[in-house]
Amino acid sequence: MAGPSNACSPDRPRIWLCHQIQRDLPAPPEWMTRFEADTMARLEGVRRREFLASRWLMRQGISQASGTAPEHCQPVDGRPVATVSPPHWCLSLSHSRELAAVATGGRPLGIDIEPGQRKPDWTGVARRWFSPVEQEWLFRADDPFSFLQVWTLKEAWLKATGRGIAGNLQTLEVRKNFELYGDQPDGLWQASCFYAEGFVVTLVHQASTDGNRTLWPDITLLEPPADDFALTPARPTDTSWEPLFQRIIRARR
Repeated sequence: MAGPSNACSPDRPRIWLCHQIQRDLPAPPEWMTRFEADTMARLEGVRRREFLASRWLMRQGISQASGTAPEHCQPVDGRPVATVSPPHWCLSLSHSRELAAVATGGRPLGIDIEPGQRKPDWTGVARRWFSPVEQEWLFRADDPFSFLQVWTLKEAWLKATGRGIAGNLQTLEVRKNFELYGDQPDGLWQASCFYAEGFVVTLVHQASTDGNRTLWPDITLLEPPADDFALTPARPTDTSWEPLFQRIIRARR
């Protein structure tokens, strides 16, 4: 499908993707906050590179969504769920192997990605963590790709609603044909799942009750950062993506 428009409205969520480069810096870049620099200094190897790339991408996404220069964009300390500058933007972050993803919008949201070719021990995970309804249709389907879609839905849902995995994976029930039921009766929640750059990408967001709920989020693939991870505005590059499904999350009574 076609790439995004250039609109900067927070009402429509936007997703920013970037292939992670296998490079590191000897010290945190100057644009990082003290919290980010201290966190990066404690990390090593892959986790350190992922942290650096994701913080760079976060500022690029905030910048292009809001029209603010990237050097003036800053997430909150701790879990990056919102912005300090510019204010009033919600954020979510995910990274997996070679790809990083950031979602931006004006309402709570969560994003999760998984490599589409991944072959996890999904039956064991489903037996331990999923509801009997989910287990029944997943085991009948016997399809690892369907499991990846369910897993990213649950991860994105928990990020959007501000909760961790422990004890909460069944707060969203994914039924056959990806009919969704969640434990948040207030507000309107929407899930969009698509395939891009070899990854399953799922966004859950709190939608506007007076807008067009059928719109897919804008999706942009940005060029990787320079060797020094400078905050020069990143240019969009060609990508294509395939929609998998889009659903309203119904309140589970």
